[in-house]
Amino acid sequence: MSGKLFVIGTGPGKPEQMTPEAAAAVSLATEFYGYGPYLDRLNLRSDQRRQASDNREELDRASAALRAAATGATVCVVSGGDPGVFAMAAAVCEAIDNGPQEWREVDLAVLPGITAMLAVAARIGAPLGHDFCAISLSDNLKPWNIIENRLSMAARAGFVIALYNPISKARPWQLGKAFELLRSDLPATTPVIFGRAAGRPDERIEIQSLGKADAATADMATCVIIGSPETRVIARDGKPDLVYTPRFIAGGNR
Repeated sequence: MSGKLFVIGTGPGKPEQMTPEAAAAVSLATEFYGYGPYLDRLNLRSDQRRQASDNREELDRASAALRAAATGATVCVVSGGDPGVFAMAAAVCEAIDNGPQEWREVDLAVLPGITAMLAVAARIGAPLGHDFCAISLSDNLKPWNIIENRLSMAARAGFVIALYNPISKARPWQLGKAFELLRSDLPATTPVIFGRAAGRPDERIEIQSLGKADAATADMATCVIIGSPETRVIARDGKPDLVYTPRFIAGGNR
């Protein structure tokens, strides 16, 4: 008898940014699988069991959750942000793709959430107001040369670029290298937004120019948004600057 598997995102971390749909799934589930700090964001009942694991154990976590759901349990796999953006939904699908037939029979529901780039963008204005892309700087699952190629092509195509996983103790150099690469294709005045823990008590939002952008400003809790040549900064007396990317591009129809 197959059970139910929810894959949810908690949003950026502010309780109000978790969707009602995800909260309803939490109330229904009895088994929870996720990275410990994400599970800590939930107020679970005494009858709800949590299985915390390391952040790099996504496929094992997905497989364990599917095994539980296949036996009839109502299971919740928990991500931060949106589960489909560099998170657990892809790991669950990969496990189903390579797993036993009974995992394909599990009733699966992937519920959307608010991902980090949306939370950071909302705090600063509208930097994603035109075409944009998201790139993870982690080379744990793809070679660094592919990341470099994607950064260059995105910059040349005029996309605003949201960078996930920008820096870590094991990868202290990659964000600086990314800035160095992008300076070849973008103006030095291009706005760079460092959005750390958007919406949480320890939030820090900072704007720098690409020419002077300091990679040390970021950590793994930071989403970095790099504007396009069209992205603008609006200075406001006594209030934080606004950053937005116009809905039109010069030469196009308004």
